[in-house]
Amino acid sequence: MNERIPCEFFLVRYVPDPVKGEFVNIGVILREVLHEVPREPVARGTAAESRVRFTRDWTRVRCVDADADVALLEALEAEIEARLKLGARDTKPVLAQIADSFSNSIQMTDARACLAETLPAELDLLMAMYVDPRREKRARVRTGRAGIAAAMRTQFERAGVWALMRKRVAVSLYTQPGDPLRIDCGYRPNGVIKMFHAVSLDGDVEAAKVLAFSAPGLREGIARVENARLELTAVVEPLRAVASIGEDDNRVEPAAPNEATERYRFGVTTMEDHAIRVITVNDLARAAATARTDLRL
Repeated sequence: MNERIPCEFFLVRYVPDPVKGEFVNIGVILREVLHEVPREPVARGTAAESRVRFTRDWTRVRCVDADADVALLEALEAEIEARLKLGARDTKPVLAQIADSFSNSIQMTDARACLAETLPAELDLLMAMYVDPRREKRARVRTGRAGIAAAMRTQFERAGVWALMRKRVAVSLYTQPGDPLRIDCGYRPNGVIKMFHAVSLDGDVEAAKVLAFSAPGLREGIARVENARLELTAVVEPLRAVASIGEDDNRVEPAAPNEATERYRFGVTTMEDHAIRVITVNDLARAAATARTDLRL
């Protein structure tokens, strides 16, 4: 039986009104606790490994604060990851600095001890115990762009590369001010910038047309600003998922399967005509493995 890893964890809480004291757990920070004499073998020297994960379901946050800036809270996860990877040995000051900047609306519990088989598995368990809402009924499967984006993030997290990627990249940095498009994520292994964007071809292919329209300007801007070549990948549903929609959903006038298929193929062709690589969610594990190789992990 493998020796369990001694760890400590902290719950990250959103407190919209510190006076009332109401809070919602939104994330977990998990940190390996090193012995005074490092365990053998020590693959990472004497550096303690840390992991952070925030919720993907902000329903409870919106229940306590309808005006909560969810995008800002999502960005906070990446900020904490970045600070911890810079070598912060004490987790508490990291969150203390962030709490100050959020006027105590972000708080962290005291450390609690745990023993982990692996850090990713323990993080899954802690999220299920303390953060993710319990549902008596079966959770509805996320579909559309939100479902694709969630699947994309999950695969990159499993590959251990999500924390190293840029998120919600503003296209206006490379095109012109006011451009509202943001690419979901990307990374730069060498002289190439690889970007990934979730595009749902269910019912409406406008998102595919927008991405195709933006691709040439984005590609030119990256060459000018970053002196790099762009590899842009659109992640879509499998064709069978789109063609079968209408049988089990509650739409008043579901599209006929042949119409859905035609729209799907139009969206794919439109993006590919503008040098955008198109993959489905079924290809994400392979794309994540390639990212891990590119980043030399």
